[in-house]
Amino acid sequence: MIGYLKGKVKYLAPEYVLLEVNGVGYEVICSGAAFSRLSGVKAGEEGEVYTYMQVKEDGVSLFGFADTTEKELFLKLTSVQGVGAKSAIAILSSMRPSEVSEAIALADSKRLSAVKGVGKKTAERIILELHGKISADELLGAAASPAKAATPPPSAEEDDAVSALMGLGFTKQESSRAVERAKSAGATSAEEIIALALRGM
Repeated sequence: MIGYLKGKVKYLAPEYVLLEVNGVGYEVICSGAAFSRLSGVKAGEEGEVYTYMQVKEDGVSLFGFADTTEKELFLKLTSVQGVGAKSAIAILSSMRPSEVSEAIALADSKRLSAVKGVGKKTAERIILELHGKISADELLGAAASPAKAATPPPSAEEDDAVSALMGLGFTKQESSRAVERAKSAGATSAEEIIALALRGM
């Protein structure tokens, strides 16, 4: 199993990061927090992710996380019947780990079901099976993150792009995360941001 990777950031796309480790390129599907951290790394510089390797009949996939706490939350989510790795990473790409933990602790199924691909029944099952299994550290962890406090206010282009995506039926959280990924990938104008954001949704 591949549990951690550290290497040169060769390419960053809305869906994944390509990390070169000892001459081998690994495509890693990242959570929102992992993507945000790697987006601050220039191409050719070193980045790192904690990973979970999923082996299925149709292939092998690597999922990347900012830290071990986020990875553990991912594993808890995938332990719930009906929640696969892609659904769990979608949740962690639309919500911060502390927001996920808080929604579970407060039995807020509406908040979880707002994530694309997570229905009301799945959200309720997540809460039922994980309620009481979320630690205080997970509840408070991301809220104390310095990166969160340092996040600059959104530009007019970002606001326009978020509004446009919400007009297409996406939630505010989904739209904001997609816009953030598009900006990190190099999009500047509202049109470019929207086009790139849609590719990753």
